Amino acid sequence: MSLPSDSPSLIRLARASGEETAPLPVDLAARVRELRKERAWTLEQAANQAGLARSTLSKIENGQMSPTYDALKKLAGGLGISVPQLFTPSATPQGGGRMVTTKRGEGAAHATTTYEHELLADQLVQKSMLPYRARIRARSFDEFDGWVRHEGEEFLYVLTGAIRLFTEFYQPVEMVRGDSAYYDAAMGHNVVSISDDDATILWVTSLA
Repeated sequence: MSLPSDSPSLIRLARASGEETAPLPVDLAARVRELRKERAWTLEQAANQAGLARSTLSKIENGQMSPTYDALKKLAGGLGISVPQLFTPSATPQGGGRMVTTKRGEGAAHATTTYEHELLADQLVQKSMLPYRARIRARSFDEFDGWVRHEGEEFLYVLTGAIRLFTEFYQPVEMVRGDSAYYDAAMGHNVVSISDDDATILWVTSLA
C-alpha cells in the first residue's frame, strides 16, 4: 500500500519499463535470501517458483539491482507471501507490551511510479498488520499494470485531497478527506488522485 526523494532510507523501485535504479538496501536483499533459505530452495528453485531468471534473483539477493514492481509481485507470489511482507523482516516474536512510535517523515520509504509509500512502525517485526502512509501519484487507471492484489484485508483512510478507489467487483468510488474503506485485498484494487495535488492516504494491510 509515501515520501520525499531525498529521504535517506528511500528505496527506489524501477519503473514499469524495466529501468534499473540504485542497488537495493541490504535489508531487502537479506530478507529475500532469508525467505529462500527458510524454504531450503536453491537460487534456481526459487527463481523457477517466481518465474524470474536465476541471474536476476542472484542480483536482487546481493543488492546489485532493483526489481520492477512486476518482478516484486512475481517474487512474492513465488514465495507465497504478499509484496508488503517482502519489506517486513522476520525475527523471534517478542513478549507482550511492545510499542514503537514513528515521527512524521521518519518512516521507511518505498517509491513506485504510481505511489510513494512510507512504512510506519517498521522497527517492529512479526506484526499482524502493516500500516503505511501513501502519496498517490497516479491520475489514471491506465498508469497501472493491471490490478494490484495480495493476501489479507486492507483499510484505507483519506488524509488529504480526493481519490477514486477502483475495485474489481464494485463501481469506482470517489472519496475525500475523512472517508474510509475496508476491503478484501485479494480483490483487484487501485487508487488514483483526482485532486490538483497528490492525495495522501493511510493504508493498513493485514499480514495474517
